[in-house]
Amino acid sequence: MGVDIPSLVEAREINLVELSGRKIAMDAFNIIFQFLSIIRDRMTGEPLRDSKGRVTSHLSGLMYRNSNLIEAGIKPVFVFDGKPPEFKRLTIEARAERKEEARKKWKEAVERGEEAITYAQAAAEVSEDMIEHAKKLLECMGIPWIQAPSEGEIQCAFMCKRGDVWTSGSQDYDSLLAGSPRLVRNLSITGKRKVPKKEMYVQIKPELIELESVLNNLGITQEQLIILGMLVGTDYSEGVKGIGPKNALKLVKEHKTLENVLKNVEWIGEVGAQEIYDFFLKPPVTDKYELEWKEPDMDKLREFMVHEHDFSQERVDKVIERLQAASIKGRQSSLSGWLEKK
Repeated sequence: MGVDIPSLVEAREINLVELSGRKIAMDAFNIIFQFLSIIRDRMTGEPLRDSKGRVTSHLSGLMYRNSNLIEAGIKPVFVFDGKPPEFKRLTIEARAERKEEARKKWKEAVERGEEAITYAQAAAEVSEDMIEHAKKLLECMGIPWIQAPSEGEIQCAFMCKRGDVWTSGSQDYDSLLAGSPRLVRNLSITGKRKVPKKEMYVQIKPELIELESVLNNLGITQEQLIILGMLVGTDYSEGVKGIGPKNALKLVKEHKTLENVLKNVEWIGEVGAQEIYDFFLKPPVTDKYELEWKEPDMDKLREFMVHEHDFSQERVDKVIERLQAASIKGRQSSLSGWLEKK
């Protein structure tokens, strides 16, 4: 879900070519969930599955989308969630209840012969098997992945602040609260997309958000952005009832600090405001990682996708051709740059 502040954040549409040569830390759980939601039968809501009944929608999305990114000269690194903070337990339990209700409505819609994709999307969840299969696919494609000690998106922000990557990549805005200098959205859903419950399509492009511009435009500090997000609601609490983004901004600019803001609102969440605030300021992250992009292992990729998960060999071979071409182009570009420096 993430923090709900898009109305306050100015984003600039960009093309993939503008990210050429950039390293991007991708929030793996967020990206995989997007693929699980989107790649489904529109009528029944069923995801792609292999002959063993295992869901493969996320593998399809990862293979094709990463091929596009690599062709554009982008270097993605996927960051996977670790152990969530203990105070996120209530949020996780509430999500599980909503998903169970969505599963019931999904089943009922299918039985009535109605379009069920909306309920199916609400019921989508990422399993441990899906995570392990995703990691294996990334390894076949030569894409590095990192295991975060806690929240993947916050680890992405840390890597971006260190300068190890140029930007975070996610649909959510939490990495901004964690201090990521940049955030790119829509990398997993770029292209033509159907508007829910309407017979119309829109063209979605990547969006770049720069933290410094956000803070300057709003006239607040990084610490105050965290407080603003907490008032609106984060993954860790529902925020303060009746306070939307504009009122939250007004409160933060007027009262400045968390202590003063709390004197003027009714914080009723079971998780203490100070605990959430401290988590965003000093989250559990790791600097023990290596970023190495390797040549794709075409034989392993073909074995994994075609023979293990029943993807069309013709389609996988086309992806392999694209990856091979991108690899050759990358080597030529590196050689050209080396010769120019000489």
